[in-house]
Formats: sequence, structure tokens, C-alpha cells
Amino acid sequence: MKSIWIVDDDHSIRFVLEKALSREGLPVRSFSNARDLLAALDEDSPQVLVSDIRMPGGSGLDLLAKVKAKLPGLPVIIMTAYSDLDSAVSAFQGGAFEYLPKPFDLSRAVELIRRAQEESLREAVAEEAAAQVPEMLGQAPAMQDVFRAIGRLSQSHVTVLITGESGSGKELVARALHKHSPRAEGPFVAINTAAIPKDLLESELFGHERGAFTGAQATRRGRFEQADGGTLFLDEIGDMPLDLQTRLLRVLSDGQFYRVGGHSPLRSNVRVIAATHQNLEDRVRQGAFREDLFHRLNVIRLRLPALRERREDIPVLARYFLQRSATELGVEPKRLSEAALSRLVGFDFPGNVRQLENVCHWLSVMAPTQVVEPKDLPQELMQAGSSLLTAAVPAGPAVPVALGESAVAPLPALATGPDAWVAEMAREARRLLANGEPEVWDALTRRFEASLILTALDVTRGRRIEAAQKLGIGRNTITRKIQELGLDA
Repeated sequence: MKSIWIVDDDHSIRFVLEKALSREGLPVRSFSNARDLLAALDEDSPQVLVSDIRMPGGSGLDLLAKVKAKLPGLPVIIMTAYSDLDSAVSAFQGGAFEYLPKPFDLSRAVELIRRAQEESLREAVAEEAAAQVPEMLGQAPAMQDVFRAIGRLSQSHVTVLITGESGSGKELVARALHKHSPRAEGPFVAINTAAIPKDLLESELFGHERGAFTGAQATRRGRFEQADGGTLFLDEIGDMPLDLQTRLLRVLSDGQFYRVGGHSPLRSNVRVIAATHQNLEDRVRQGAFREDLFHRLNVIRLRLPALRERREDIPVLARYFLQRSATELGVEPKRLSEAALSRLVGFDFPGNVRQLENVCHWLSVMAPTQVVEPKDLPQELMQAGSSLLTAAVPAGPAVPVALGESAVAPLPALATGPDAWVAEMAREARRLLANGEPEVWDALTRRFEASLILTALDVTRGRRIEAAQKLGIGRNTITRKIQELGLDA
């Protein structure tokens, strides 16, 4: 295990923290100045750094900048006097995990260091996961099905229809299909057929000759010509006007088309991938979509799941988007507390992955501190209902309870439907409140946490570290919760 590093010119501060952390079983290494610590970084690295803000020979803020340049993911806690709150703001801007006001309560200091240690472990797991899935992110079974389909289609030229809600990432799938196809060296050309006025869409798709209409001052190649030898992605195909559907069907049938105002047939070697958020079968029944074009496009269909159907992917997606936003903005990436991450996982995200990406970009700009708490999230996440119990709740007192006792017994059997267990939770809460039971919040919270942990341990066959990773919590957190809830009794 890596050490907790402490740097402070005050010997008494170092001594007190060393003793307190040693009692907790945490390895500690101390330094009296920033120069010695920077020299030690050439040979080793800490899991958490605790630094004073005012030291002879170099300030904690200067040290923070140098350490972050070498170890951007390292949690750094800045110790400061109450009169140095302006410096604390500067510390957050420089990427500090948290600040610790002096004089501090020793138990609070240890708790803060443990939180930073858990964050360090979580970030290491997240970085490893991100390195393993650099192109498209998704560990949920539904996304794995999509990935397998992309693999099976990697050597095919067949037409593909991608269905899924708006914002679910249909263009990403289309780009992946292109990238892993024999046409990868050719162009990938995308067009959103719903975003272009009907009068212009024909010209966009097929091009036009000079003088074909008012404003056509030069010959223009359409998307079919631009995509020659590659892939043409037709997004929101369900909104295409009927007369253009006829022209598209002709191109797909014989490979020939005419520019607007043109008289010579043109050919283009293009693989077509189409996408829609609509039910094309319904559109066909309504007479709004040609049945023959539907069958021509629907050779292979890939359904992309909504984000609420793959909630286990939200933590890795959120970290990825926060990292990307930070890179674009040139700032230190924000980190989500476990409570904030829980709130994100519980939100239904009607805008799907695109909405999550927007939320992460908003947090990168607007969140007041490096660690995002539930109160820092946008209002739509705070006010809207979700289909999971997501509020951050404090753990109850550590009362050992053996498995099977009522205090941590699983929740009542759930009714059918994806949100039914929330109704069951409400029903149980109503029963306890009506009966005047004490500490209903703590009782239900403990049962909920116990159920989550036991389920995760069952899925991972008892492997605690893997269970913690799947739940999105730290290794120390799951160990502590197991002890508090008496699950190892």
C-alpha cells in the first residue's frame, strides 16, 4: 500500500498526524519542507498528500502545482489557518481535493484523509477502465451486445439500421461500424435528414448542377458523391419526406442517381447506415414511410439501449466526460463524490448520453469545488424524480447484526416492473411511519445498503474489491459498511 505523505514545517503537526494515521493502520511518510518532498517524488509517489499552505522555502500552492504536473490524479489536502480562506480558494482552483482548516479536529482530519484515499483508489480503477475502452464506453450487457454485433459486421458491407432514443449515441455506433469495416480508409459522411429543410435536403444528398435553382451558382457534389468508397450515415431517416424516400430507394436498388438539374446518371460506391429514434413499422402503417425502403434499410438492425437501461455505465461515462471537458477547458477534472454519483446513477436521463455529457460539461464550469457533491448538481437532477433511491444518507450507528435478522433483512418482495421496488420501499416506509417505529430513515437506509452490498457480493462470488468497483464505491467503504451492518457476522 502506498503511503500518506505529510509536509509541514511544524513538527507537532507532523507528529500528531503520524500517530493518528498509524493507529488507523495507514503507512505515513513525513517531510519538513517542499524541497525534500519533490526530491522524493523522483523515486516514489504517495496515495494522498497532506500539505501545509505556508512553509519556509516554498508555499503549499506552489507545491500543489508542481505535484499536479507530475501526478494529476493524486488527491492533495491543503492545511490552512482560518485566516487563509482566500488561499483555500486558490487551492481548489489548483486542483486540491479538499482543505483542512487549522486548528483541526484530529478525527475529522483522519476521516478526510480516508476519503481522499478512497478517491485515489477509485480514480486508479477508473483510469484502468478508461484505458481498456478508449473508443466506446459500455459494460452493460445491452451495450456488450452492440459491441458484439459491431464485431460480427466488421468485414461486411451490409446496410445497417440503428434504432434508439435521441442522444443515445447512434452516430458513435455508425462511426464504429465504419472504422471496423473494409471501408475504414474511405470517408465517413453524416447527414441529419431532420435538420435540413425539405427544399435543400435533395441537393444535400444528391448534389446539384450549376443553375439548377436560384442561388445554384456552381456545381455541387452531394453527400453520396462525397462518401464514395466509404460510408454514408443517414441520421433520423424516419423524418425523410416521401418523395426523397423514393429517390433514396432507387439509389439503394441500382446504385444510380442524378444531381438536381442534372441529366447524366452518376454512380457512387457507398455503404448506407441509417438511424432513427422513431418506430419505422408504425411510420409504415401510417403511410409516412415507404415499406419497400424500410425493408431495404432493415437488413441488419441494431437497437441502442437508453441510458436508463444501462445505469452501470453511468459512472465510467461521467468520469470520461468530466476528463474530456477538463481537457477542453484546460482545467483540473472535477471528481464526483459517492453521493453525487449515486444521484446521477438514479436519474433517468431522458436526453440519454448526450444529456449526461452536457451535465458533466456544466459541472466542469459551474461546480464550486473539485469534489462534486449532490448540492452542486444541476437543478433538473435535484428536482426531477428518479427510479432509484439516490439521496445521500448517513450510515446508522455500528450495531452488529447477523445476517437474517430483521434490522438488515432484504426489502419486501418486489412487484413487477422496473420501478416497482420504489413503490415497495414507499409502502414499507408508510407502514413503519404509521406504526410509530423509531429511526425509520436509518432502518430503511441500512436495509437498502445491506441489500446492495449482498447482491454485489453474490454477483462477484464474494470478491469485495470487485464488488466495490461494480457499486462505484471505494474498497475501504465496502469493508466499513460490511462491518457496520454486521454482514460478516
